[in-house]
Amino acid sequence: MSRSLCVMILTLMLASCGGGFSSPPSNLDNACAIVREKPKYVRAFKASERRWGVPVAVQMATVYQESRFRSDARTPFRYTLGVIPMGRQSSAYGYSQALDSTWDDYRKSTGRRGAKRDNIRDSADFIGWYMSRSHYKVGIELTDARNQYLAYHEGHSGFARGSHNSKSWLLRVAGDVEARAVLYQSQLASCGRY
Repeated sequence: MSRSLCVMILTLMLASCGGGFSSPPSNLDNACAIVREKPKYVRAFKASERRWGVPVAVQMATVYQESRFRSDARTPFRYTLGVIPMGRQSSAYGYSQALDSTWDDYRKSTGRRGAKRDNIRDSADFIGWYMSRSHYKVGIELTDARNQYLAYHEGHSGFARGSHNSKSWLLRVAGDVEARAVLYQSQLASCGRY
């Protein structure tokens, strides 16, 4: 066989052994398109909304910001001397970008020992759980996407201390999350029974 044919066959074989993760929706700016393309996502968000009270649009905007709906999302590597990998920036992983320790707290608190961060249903439930705790611990309304995101990013004690106030980039991102939640909510209202 020719060298190029061998390379092509090897590439196809490796591609077929993918990790099994689902690809993100093709149009992340349209909630109705997401719902049509990935109906299991909206089922997961609705189940979390029923359990924890966090609106679907707030959950969707959070997942968009954290992972762009990628099940296997991870933080970038840190490098020493610009070339030597020193591990990831944090243990954040999956749709919700939950840290190992926070995910462990969630699993212990809810009894969902087998929950996985690369499962949309588990990640949606985690977001609902965390934001519900934000409501009870620091008084953030479940519909307040901006402040819920700030507490999600900074942690409850960080939010209570106001650590986010010195991070202009984070305040901008939280504003983007709020705007996306409003956009998703209006789109979901217009696409009928989602």
